[in-house]
Amino acid sequence: MRLVIQRVSHASVTIDGRKESEIGKGLLILVGVEHEDTAADAAWLAAKTANMRIFDDAQGVMNLSVKEVAGELLAVSQFTLTASTRKGNRPSYIRAAGHDLAVPMYELYCELLSKECACPVQKGVFGADMKVELLNDGPVTIIIDSKLKE
Repeated sequence: MRLVIQRVSHASVTIDGRKESEIGKGLLILVGVEHEDTAADAAWLAAKTANMRIFDDAQGVMNLSVKEVAGELLAVSQFTLTASTRKGNRPSYIRAAGHDLAVPMYELYCELLSKECACPVQKGVFGADMKVELLNDGPVTIIIDSKLKE
């Protein structure tokens, strides 16, 4: 699994002109699932996301987690994170998991993250044409790949 985590002042998902979900200060997490991903990947990433110290403390140092600042969470599925751009100019999505794996893995990640943070995870709609709006705070953007955890 691959995540792009953005520290935001606010973020929202709109589908067909209707706001599906929105958060204030917290994390917008884009989630890409590959066909080899497992529940262990989702668990590792949920713990990593919840405990990553990317919010400022009283001295202005990034030393606090989203849990410690009572931040909000918005997770959006994004299969394009699995793109391979090695050959040519058209990205290949051959590593992207199909719906039968991607949906349960995305849902599992969200469930585990919710438990880790003891707060709800707002979501997009899997497979929908979503408009994601955000105000990146910092900017702070972190990329995590569960295949690179060791």
